[in-house]
Amino acid sequence: MKKIFFVIIAAAGILTASCTDFVTPSHNSSEPLDDYFRNEARMFESLVAAYDPLEWFDYSFGQYCSIPLFSDIMGDDINCGGSNEGDQPVLVKTHFYTLTSQDVLSTVWTICYSGINRSNVVRQYIDGIEGMAEATRKQWVAESIVLRCFYYNILWKCWGNIPYYEDNLKEPYFTEQLKHDDVYENVVKALEGVFEMDALPMKSPVGSEGRVTKAMAYMLYAEMVMYQNDQTRYQKALDCMKEIISSGQYSLVPDFAGIWVESGEWGPESIWEINYTSEGSPRDWNNNGITTGGNVYSTLIGVAGGPNIKGDMAGKIYDGWGFSTVNEAAYNMYDEGDIRRDGGILNLTGKQESAPSAGDGYVQRWEDTGFFLYKYLARQNGNHGAQGDVNMGHGNNIRMYRYAETLLNAAELSVLLGQDGSSYLKQVRDRAHCKDTGTSRDDIITERRKEFLGEGKRYWDLVRSGLAASTLKAANHPFRTTDWSESKKYWPIPQSEMDRDDKLVQNEY
Repeated sequence: MKKIFFVIIAAAGILTASCTDFVTPSHNSSEPLDDYFRNEARMFESLVAAYDPLEWFDYSFGQYCSIPLFSDIMGDDINCGGSNEGDQPVLVKTHFYTLTSQDVLSTVWTICYSGINRSNVVRQYIDGIEGMAEATRKQWVAESIVLRCFYYNILWKCWGNIPYYEDNLKEPYFTEQLKHDDVYENVVKALEGVFEMDALPMKSPVGSEGRVTKAMAYMLYAEMVMYQNDQTRYQKALDCMKEIISSGQYSLVPDFAGIWVESGEWGPESIWEINYTSEGSPRDWNNNGITTGGNVYSTLIGVAGGPNIKGDMAGKIYDGWGFSTVNEAAYNMYDEGDIRRDGGILNLTGKQESAPSAGDGYVQRWEDTGFFLYKYLARQNGNHGAQGDVNMGHGNNIRMYRYAETLLNAAELSVLLGQDGSSYLKQVRDRAHCKDTGTSRDDIITERRKEFLGEGKRYWDLVRSGLAASTLKAANHPFRTTDWSESKKYWPIPQSEMDRDDKLVQNEY
């Protein structure tokens, strides 16, 4: 089911390119900004504008930066890939832990601060709108705060020590750079404030899929608490997971592979997805991806020569560019009967009789393994109705939070609190037909690896659990030559930002 919320090109649109630019409000009307937001319809445009940068993560400002892409190429299961080592060098350096302030995914910085600025615009003007129902006002405020927290969460995980503000800045448009612990405290307190407002539905009503919900806010909160290893908030995070579970509004779906096709979008398991749509998608290289529509991520990770594949996958795979190949060890970690293996990974090696295809005909590219991320892979007709560049017009939604993660969060938080969370873990394993029985925290981290392969979770799980240094060694990886170390936790701040603000302190990397 495809429901798109991001359908308005908002007059409040603020495109950003730098630390100084992202705080400068602008819009497409000749009216002064303070005079523009004078009715509910225009305020809704501003709310939609706060959502809009979510779609930019797949490609914008000249960089490919899908959240699962940049997250997973830092882990142990997904490679960078592409045509060669010179193809998308910033992604290669992210993968190899060799980033510099000149070569870093600066677009992620730009997107997030754009989203923060737009979220703040909602809060800045909404109290001046006359005639709004109070429940609507509270819901839109809550949505804007949660969106701001979502953008800060990404900045916090990637850079740690960042400029932080909750009200848009005035000239000279600079603010204090907070330490990572202080950023965390500000963001989780803002989320707790939203919880106290109790203005969000647990699940979006039909037709509003993609908007922030209470369940999404709870998942974001648990993600941050667990990444921070904040023992003082474990119980509150667990209570949030239990509230989602007890609501009865979400459930696991038996067909794991079916989650990832268009008909599986916004199914019973989906808590929050970033929406993309192929129908009428205008995205092309001329508009730099800064518009709503389809995604290019599916083409990026697609199988080069996919239409030439023979066997039972013949005619099912769209041509692609060969990024995000999956390591053989990741495929082999599953039990033979685990439906997440062939439901999430396309095996074109011909080594396993149970492989979906003994595939010949595809074009091997750099860091080729013969295994591809089936979850988001470009399928034939996946870009149906695209009006711009068809490679940028695939309709695959990015599944940010699934109910399976709610259950695994509950299981892990229970263990961390000395409680029994095995019933939550068992539900995930039973759906997967998994034979594992361990219930320790390490067992749950392993279960998350199997459940969320290619969904942008694994790297952050390794960092927060203290397993990154021992796991992300070059000796454990088929292509890397550099070990991960604690100094790699935070990316270098883009040099363009350092040049604009001489008070910024650079991260050591």
